[in-house]
Amino acid sequence: MKSEWQLTKWMRRHSTLAILVVPLVLIALGVSLFGGALLERIAIVLFINLALVVGLQVFMGNSGVMSFAHVGFMGIAAYASILFSMTPRMKAIALPNLYPVLAQVQLPFLPALLVGAAIATLVAAVVGFPLMRLSGAAPIATFALLAIIHRVLINWDEVTNGARTVFGIERFTTLWVSAAWGIFFVVLAYWFRETSLGLKLRASREDEHAAASIGINIVIVRWVALILSAFVTGVAGALWAHFITAFSPLSFYLTRTFLIVTMLIIGGTGSVSGAVVGTVGITVIFEGLRGIENAINLADLPFRGSGLTEVFLSAAMIVILILRPAGITGGQELRWPRKQVQPEVTPDPADHGA
Repeated sequence: MKSEWQLTKWMRRHSTLAILVVPLVLIALGVSLFGGALLERIAIVLFINLALVVGLQVFMGNSGVMSFAHVGFMGIAAYASILFSMTPRMKAIALPNLYPVLAQVQLPFLPALLVGAAIATLVAAVVGFPLMRLSGAAPIATFALLAIIHRVLINWDEVTNGARTVFGIERFTTLWVSAAWGIFFVVLAYWFRETSLGLKLRASREDEHAAASIGINIVIVRWVALILSAFVTGVAGALWAHFITAFSPLSFYLTRTFLIVTMLIIGGTGSVSGAVVGTVGITVIFEGLRGIENAINLADLPFRGSGLTEVFLSAAMIVILILRPAGITGGQELRWPRKQVQPEVTPDPADHGA
């Protein structure tokens, strides 16, 4: 009986993974078998966004510290990965001012992806430690870091070709590649949440002084979470670069930052479930609104549909923050409902005597 109770408790505790992973697998399988090119593109974007939002949730959701710099890490990894995956011939055309030491280097997709993510992680590790010591000023500092990364990407002509679009990138990111990474990161984020480090991080989120009083090094736990989240975001950036195949530094600034933060806030920053729910919901709405915008712009109407998507997402965020500040999931993980156990009634010997 005790082992059965422990098994039931374990299954309920980890039922979140089943609730989150199974639908994601079914989405990928359904699009692969029955979807066309448009649905496949939307599904790939969905899984890449999922990796981005989950990466942000690993840090922001557990620490309670708002971060705007993650899209900057995404941009670093995107450019670093294409520098190592593009053929020397395409580098000579798309990046004419590239350093000679990088011009002849070419790696397969997976090593190039990991190198790009590692470089983004290294940048986060170097600049992140002093930022984590700022506590209340950290959100403003991360926004400043995003602005710095953006200006560096625009002006580093040898590596990024300036503000101009880089083209000629091979498309390696397929539906199942993006799905595999997205689902893996959901599992990783949930595992991290359940570790002792994740518990310490959430303790510092709830009360910094109480957490410090029991020996939690708040700077270190936040720094480690930032490093892990930067790696996840970096992989997502490399996947995005090898899916879109042509981009400029303008792709990694305020618009994408707003989109990713909106997904997490609407879903619920405090849980991995919130990251998944927010990503799926907003991606579907975003793609639908983009279709409406295109239809309005193509029609002979006296007004334009440009900006409809941003207006709707902004209004949705305001409504969610007013009605449900903790997001759709309330900051809680989705789990199977607890089974109500009826207490056993022990018969009273006196009743038999009566």
